[in-house]
Amino acid sequence: MIDLRLLTDILVLHGYETLQTGNGLEAINLAWANHPDLILMDLQLYDVSGLEVTRRLKEDDRSKRIPIIAVTAMGWHEREALDSGCNAYLSKPISIFGFLRTVESFLSRDVPVSSPPTSLT
Repeated sequence: MIDLRLLTDILVLHGYETLQTGNGLEAINLAWANHPDLILMDLQLYDVSGLEVTRRLKEDDRSKRIPIIAVTAMGWHEREALDSGCNAYLSKPISIFGFLRTVESFLSRDVPVSSPPTSLT
C-alpha cells in the first residue's frame, strides 16, 4: 500500500483537511456522509478492492461527482482504474510536486460527471 500517513501529512502541511480509512466499505460510507471534494483511492484496501469502491461511488448519486485519484504502487492497474471511474492515476514513485499539482487541478475546477477519467485519503 502507498504510505497513507505520508500523503496525509503532505496534504495537511499544505492546508487540506483529510479523512482516512484503509477499509473500502468504510470509505464508501465516509464519502456519502462527508461529501469530500476529492478522494484519493488506494487500489489495495483491506476488505474490498479500490476498483470496486470506485465503481460503487461512481454509480451512486451521492458520490458520482466526487473526483477520484487512484494512488497505487502497481502501474499495471492504470487502465482498470480509469475504466472503473477514477479521474486520474498516480503510481509509485510519486513526486510530491506532481501529487500536489494533480490534487490541486481537481480542487480548482468542477469535474463533470461524464468526464473521463473536501479531500478523502
